[in-house]
Amino acid sequence: MAGEAKNGDDEIGPVVSAAHLASGAMPALSEIEFAMTLMHHSFERWMVRCMAAAGVPGLQPIAVHLLHAVAHRGREKTLSELCMMFNIEDTHVVTYAIKKLDALGLVKSSRRGKEKTVQATQAGLDACARYHRVREKLLVASMKRLNLNENALSGIADMMRTISGQYDQAARSASSL
Repeated sequence: MAGEAKNGDDEIGPVVSAAHLASGAMPALSEIEFAMTLMHHSFERWMVRCMAAAGVPGLQPIAVHLLHAVAHRGREKTLSELCMMFNIEDTHVVTYAIKKLDALGLVKSSRRGKEKTVQATQAGLDACARYHRVREKLLVASMKRLNLNENALSGIADMMRTISGQYDQAARSASSL
């Protein structure tokens, strides 16, 4: 049959979601893209369920990201800073999530000049602390058992941020076609 290996010596090929993309000049990039897709969806599912376990059910992944970012270093953030931090072009996505967090009493909004600012409330900080405890117990403990090299993980994160810049540049170029 087509696509079946004729014997055990035949190579299966890279693990990708689209063989037509992997057949180009850089098949490894297709492997990275598929791995990022899987990781993205797994990470979002984790964040939502971890936050629910921490006592705040029903949040979308972007709201969880934003709550942690707003709590980061205990200082207020502007909407433009939050959009920049997460590379979000659609500011209404951030605005909607902030409104939901505000309605739950997890953040409070104010103004700095003409700009809207957001700061975590004590309830928001408490939710982040509970999330942290659940994360340590369920995720970090199991990851530690894998004995991963933390310096290598930091290097992977650095490379992923660098690669994201290449995608941004390619997106800008595609916009001009």
